[in-house]
Amino acid sequence: MLSFNLPPFLYNLLSALNTGLLGGDLWTALWVSLFFTHITIASVTIYLHRHQAHRSIDLHPAPAHFFRLWLWLTTAMQTRQWAAIHRKHHAKCETAEDPHSPQTRGIKTVFWTGAELYAQEALNDETMEKYGHGTPNDWLERNVYTRFTWQGVALMLIADVALFGMKGLAIWAVQMIWIPVTAAGIINGIGHYWGYRNFEAADASTNIFPWGILIGGEELHNNHHTYPTSAKLSIKKYEFDLGFVYIKILSALGLATIKKTAPVLHLGEVRGQADEKTLEALIANRYAMMAQYAKSLRDVYRQDIKDLNTRVEGQVLKLSKRWLHRDLDKVPVFAIPALAQARELMPRIDTMIQMREELRSLWLSTTKSRDQLTLELQEWCHRAEQSGIAALNEFSLQLRAVKI
Repeated sequence: MLSFNLPPFLYNLLSALNTGLLGGDLWTALWVSLFFTHITIASVTIYLHRHQAHRSIDLHPAPAHFFRLWLWLTTAMQTRQWAAIHRKHHAKCETAEDPHSPQTRGIKTVFWTGAELYAQEALNDETMEKYGHGTPNDWLERNVYTRFTWQGVALMLIADVALFGMKGLAIWAVQMIWIPVTAAGIINGIGHYWGYRNFEAADASTNIFPWGILIGGEELHNNHHTYPTSAKLSIKKYEFDLGFVYIKILSALGLATIKKTAPVLHLGEVRGQADEKTLEALIANRYAMMAQYAKSLRDVYRQDIKDLNTRVEGQVLKLSKRWLHRDLDKVPVFAIPALAQARELMPRIDTMIQMREELRSLWLSTTKSRDQLTLELQEWCHRAEQSGIAALNEFSLQLRAVKI
């Protein structure tokens, strides 16, 4: 029987290839994968999204260059392409021109082929020219990151295998699928299809989950579409935006400057009557104010349903409850008859919906002067306070107390 011993240097080489320089078990590989992918998520939400696409923060060159390098190594994405496609998404949201709307393309298409949709739009020269302005165009961008796109992820593959051996292949694979799944699939897909909404944004954006940890705060997508230039994505007290925590740390270290956050609703003394400042405050805080109005509307609806003697068909209840707080132009055709029936049965709900639409017209109007709008707001408050509906009266008093 033949046997032989490998030379020591060859044995050590094969052993290193199997276990890597750092060795470690499967748990180590798992934690390293999570750590690496979390850095990638932080790079996307802090650098690409809030810094580059929306300019809600300024970054010091040191973290900006680190994020750009890391994204080259882990995603092969180019800053100009990502920013341009995302800006177009906001500009054309939920239309046929939106690069990745599940409302027009279908949730299955966006969830499963979101990365392909991104790659397809990246080839659109018109999109790059119109929406890609202000992104890096230095020597590194032109001669490294843009010129050698796949070489970055190849370097990361070599590094993963060198550090962790064969387990590095699994780590690298997780890194490669992380952004296509979380950003292209979950945020672009589910974030416009399923979840809860704090605000009646003009699109179908939703908050997927109130604690933005796994995807760095991007889970709060309805908040973002309501206030796209805000550096902070959490709004409600129970919401958490981990990406903004990192931004605050960078800011404390002098490595980031927060330029803008969502407006906060402040109340002062109730004015004798609505005036121009009331109008300004309403327009500036319209999303927060209308969210409170929607809550009041739902409260009145629940009370009226209890007090209603007439038996209401279950489908009418289901559809009217689902859509009564939405702007009328956002109610789908199939729900309109049910909502109309509910309004007919509940006069208070009918009045509140009608007055909500009148209030919306104040900031949607493009032809009336500020004086005209102020007079209309005064008249609206007067009718609300004389309506006999406690919720309308309370809302009007709060409106007259809002501070700009």
